[in-house]
Amino acid sequence: MDKEYNIISLDKPDDSVWDVVGWGIHNYNIQIAGDTQSKQLCFVLRAPDKKTVGGLIGKTYWDWLYIDLLFVKEELRGRGYGHRLLEMAEDEARKCGIKNVYLDTFSFQAPDFYKQHGYKVFGELKDFPAGHQRYFFTKQLRNRV
Repeated sequence: MDKEYNIISLDKPDDSVWDVVGWGIHNYNIQIAGDTQSKQLCFVLRAPDKKTVGGLIGKTYWDWLYIDLLFVKEELRGRGYGHRLLEMAEDEARKCGIKNVYLDTFSFQAPDFYKQHGYKVFGELKDFPAGHQRYFFTKQLRNRV
Protein backbone atom coordinates (compact mmCIF):
# COMPACT_ATOMS: atom_id res chain seq x y z
CA MET A 1 0.00 0.00 0.00
CA ASP A 2 1.09 3.53 -0.67
CA LYS A 3 2.19 5.39 2.45
CA GLU A 4 0.32 8.54 1.37
CA TYR A 5 -3.06 6.79 1.73
CA ASN A 6 -4.62 5.94 5.06
CA ILE A 7 -7.73 4.15 6.26
CA ILE A 8 -9.85 5.79 8.96
CA SER A 9 -12.96 4.71 10.85
CA LEU A 10 -16.12 6.83 10.69
CA ASP A 11 -19.14 6.48 12.94
CA LYS A 12 -21.43 7.50 10.11
CA PRO A 13 -20.57 7.91 6.43
CA ASP A 14 -21.37 11.36 5.07
CA ASP A 15 -22.56 12.22 1.56
CA SER A 16 -19.00 12.41 0.21
CA VAL A 17 -18.39 8.81 1.23
CA TRP A 18 -21.68 7.66 -0.31
CA ASP A 19 -20.83 9.59 -3.48
CA VAL A 20 -17.65 7.55 -3.93
CA VAL A 21 -18.50 4.17 -2.40
CA GLY A 22 -22.25 3.91 -3.00
CA TRP A 23 -22.36 5.45 -6.46
CA GLY A 24 -19.06 3.83 -7.36
CA ILE A 25 -20.37 0.30 -6.82
CA HIS A 26 -23.73 1.24 -8.37
CA ASN A 27 -22.07 2.49 -11.55
CA TYR A 28 -19.71 -0.49 -11.67
CA ASN A 29 -22.65 -2.91 -11.34
CA ILE A 30 -24.47 -1.21 -14.22
CA GLN A 31 -21.32 -1.32 -16.32
CA ILE A 32 -21.01 -5.09 -15.79
CA ALA A 33 -24.62 -6.29 -15.45
CA GLY A 34 -26.62 -3.58 -17.22
CA ASP A 35 -29.23 -1.12 -16.04
CA THR A 36 -31.05 -2.35 -12.95
CA GLN A 37 -34.46 -1.10 -14.13
CA SER A 38 -34.98 -0.37 -10.44
CA LYS A 39 -38.41 0.46 -9.03
CA GLN A 40 -39.31 1.12 -5.40
CA LEU A 41 -42.42 -0.64 -4.07
CA CYS A 42 -44.32 0.51 -1.02
CA PHE A 43 -47.73 -0.67 0.13
CA VAL A 44 -49.10 0.89 3.31
CA LEU A 45 -51.78 -0.50 5.63
CA ARG A 46 -53.78 2.39 7.06
CA ALA A 47 -56.30 2.42 9.88
CA PRO A 48 -59.68 4.16 9.52
CA ASP A 49 -58.11 7.25 11.17
CA LYS A 50 -55.41 7.22 8.40
CA LYS A 51 -52.61 6.16 10.77
CA THR A 52 -50.09 3.73 9.33
CA VAL A 53 -50.40 0.34 11.03
CA GLY A 54 -48.27 -1.75 8.69
CA GLY A 55 -46.83 -2.06 5.26
CA LEU A 56 -44.35 -3.55 2.85
CA ILE A 57 -41.27 -1.89 1.39
CA GLY A 58 -39.38 -3.50 -1.43
CA LYS A 59 -37.49 -2.87 -4.62
CA THR A 60 -37.28 -4.46 -8.02
CA TYR A 61 -34.04 -4.67 -9.94
CA TRP A 62 -32.44 -7.01 -12.49
CA ASP A 63 -35.71 -8.92 -12.84
CA TRP A 64 -35.94 -9.67 -9.11
CA LEU A 65 -38.09 -8.32 -6.29
CA TYR A 66 -36.37 -7.78 -2.95
CA ILE A 67 -38.75 -7.53 -0.01
CA ASP A 68 -36.88 -5.40 2.47
CA LEU A 69 -39.53 -4.92 5.16
CA LEU A 70 -43.00 -6.29 5.89
CA PHE A 71 -44.69 -5.36 9.15
CA VAL A 72 -48.22 -5.44 10.57
CA LYS A 73 -48.99 -4.23 14.08
CA GLU A 74 -49.41 -7.12 16.47
CA GLU A 75 -53.12 -6.56 17.18
CA LEU A 76 -53.87 -6.86 13.44
CA ARG A 77 -51.90 -10.02 12.73
CA GLY A 78 -53.77 -13.14 11.65
CA ARG A 79 -56.41 -11.12 9.78
CA GLY A 80 -54.89 -11.50 6.32
CA TYR A 81 -53.26 -8.08 6.03
CA GLY A 82 -49.74 -9.50 5.73
CA HIS A 83 -50.97 -11.94 3.09
CA ARG A 84 -52.59 -9.10 1.14
CA LEU A 85 -49.49 -6.89 1.35
CA LEU A 86 -47.30 -9.72 0.09
CA GLU A 87 -49.76 -10.57 -2.65
CA MET A 88 -49.93 -6.95 -3.82
CA ALA A 89 -46.14 -6.67 -4.00
CA GLU A 90 -45.87 -9.94 -5.92
CA ASP A 91 -48.64 -8.83 -8.33
CA GLU A 92 -46.92 -5.51 -8.96
CA ALA A 93 -43.64 -7.33 -9.55
CA ARG A 94 -45.34 -9.61 -12.09
CA LYS A 95 -46.64 -6.54 -13.95
CA CYS A 96 -43.02 -5.37 -14.24
CA GLY A 97 -41.94 -8.74 -15.66
CA ILE A 98 -40.28 -9.88 -12.44
CA LYS A 99 -39.88 -13.65 -12.16
CA ASN A 100 -38.28 -14.12 -8.71
CA VAL A 101 -38.42 -12.76 -5.19
CA TYR A 102 -35.98 -12.87 -2.29
CA LEU A 103 -36.03 -11.68 1.31
CA ASP A 104 -34.61 -12.42 4.72
CA THR A 105 -36.27 -12.82 8.10
CA PHE A 106 -35.29 -13.96 11.58
CA SER A 107 -36.51 -17.11 13.32
CA PHE A 108 -38.45 -14.95 15.79
CA GLN A 109 -40.17 -13.02 13.01
CA ALA A 110 -42.10 -14.76 10.23
CA PRO A 111 -40.36 -17.73 8.58
CA ASP A 112 -43.52 -19.86 8.73
CA PHE A 113 -45.57 -17.05 7.15
CA TYR A 114 -43.25 -17.01 4.14
CA LYS A 115 -43.18 -20.81 3.89
CA GLN A 116 -47.00 -20.79 3.79
CA HIS A 117 -46.74 -18.45 0.82
CA GLY A 118 -44.45 -20.72 -1.18
CA TYR A 119 -41.07 -19.28 -0.19
CA LYS A 120 -38.14 -21.67 0.19
CA VAL A 121 -35.09 -21.27 2.43
CA PHE A 122 -31.86 -20.97 0.45
CA GLY A 123 -29.60 -19.86 3.28
CA GLU A 124 -29.39 -19.75 7.05
CA LEU A 125 -27.11 -17.99 9.50
CA LYS A 126 -27.16 -19.74 12.87
CA ASP A 127 -26.93 -17.74 16.09
CA PHE A 128 -27.77 -14.45 14.36
CA PRO A 129 -28.62 -13.05 16.85
CA ALA A 130 -27.48 -15.48 19.54
CA GLY A 131 -30.04 -18.24 20.06
CA HIS A 132 -31.85 -17.41 16.81
CA GLN A 133 -31.38 -17.82 13.08
CA ARG A 134 -31.55 -15.52 10.09
CA TYR A 135 -33.20 -17.15 7.10
CA PHE A 136 -32.91 -16.19 3.45
CA PHE A 137 -35.89 -17.06 1.28
CA THR A 138 -36.65 -17.09 -2.42
CA LYS A 139 -39.71 -17.75 -4.52
CA GLN A 140 -40.27 -18.08 -8.23
CA LEU A 141 -43.22 -15.96 -9.31
CA ARG A 142 -45.65 -17.69 -11.58
CA ASN A 143 -48.44 -16.00 -13.45
CA ARG A 144 -51.73 -16.06 -11.60
CA VAL A 145 -54.56 -18.07 -13.10
